[in-house]
Amino acid sequence: MSLGDEHEPSGGYGGTGHTRTRLPEGGGGDVYGGARRGPRSSSRSLITVVGVVVLLIAAIAFANRGGDDSPSGGETSAGKPEAGSTAASGERPVESTAGGIPTGYAHNQQGAESAAANYSVALGSAEMFSKTRRDAILQTIITPSRVSSFEATLDQAYTSAFNKNVGLNEDGSTPQGYTFVSRTSPIGTKVTEASGNNATVEVWCSGLLGLAGENSTNPVTNNWFTITMNLEWTGGDWKIVTHSQKDGPAPVPGDDRASSADEMAKAVEEYGGFTYAR
Repeated sequence: MSLGDEHEPSGGYGGTGHTRTRLPEGGGGDVYGGARRGPRSSSRSLITVVGVVVLLIAAIAFANRGGDDSPSGGETSAGKPEAGSTAASGERPVESTAGGIPTGYAHNQQGAESAAANYSVALGSAEMFSKTRRDAILQTIITPSRVSSFEATLDQAYTSAFNKNVGLNEDGSTPQGYTFVSRTSPIGTKVTEASGNNATVEVWCSGLLGLAGENSTNPVTNNWFTITMNLEWTGGDWKIVTHSQKDGPAPVPGDDRASSADEMAKAVEEYGGFTYAR
């Protein structure tokens, strides 16, 4: 999330009918085959690492890895969140969009959290594999002074070899008979540092990546990670200055029965994305 044919991901932000929600208050057979999840092979681990880390955080060279490690105002002295820190704010969610991405956030910490959550979704979308759509996304969510740097870095990341690693054709298009899945779902957000026009927000996410289709050698897999975004208030909205990523927190894998390729492809096509608001 490359150079090549532009395509719109099924059910992604490029579609319609978005649902608004608030962050929680709380020869071979079907490779999915209904089999239970087992340990990932080294190749699948590589795909996960490349597909999530490079895909979402290719601009890591610009990330500011420093920062204040002290607890935010939403935590107690013991470092645990207050009871209300994960509750929905009750504020009206954003109404405007730019290229399908929610925009027009409040100039406060809640607005920064909402922006970070929605920007995580955009950066993790299948649309990032299209040069045209990727540049449009960056124009919308990156602070103007950093757009060119982000574009150049991501252009170097989305190569033909990278596309092949995630199961796509070299030009970034999806092989015939398959559905490409690349989605990020924010689970929660936390402001770790804030001033009048700057905020650092952590977004805990779950991601999906892979090809849904019979005989796929890159079936859709799940990963957990936390994205840290440094945001600034510019032009009447929150924009990304830098971002970085780390693994986890990851729950213990359940004993769920893996869906078939058809079920996975149908789910991606039928279930649209969300607009996240704090």
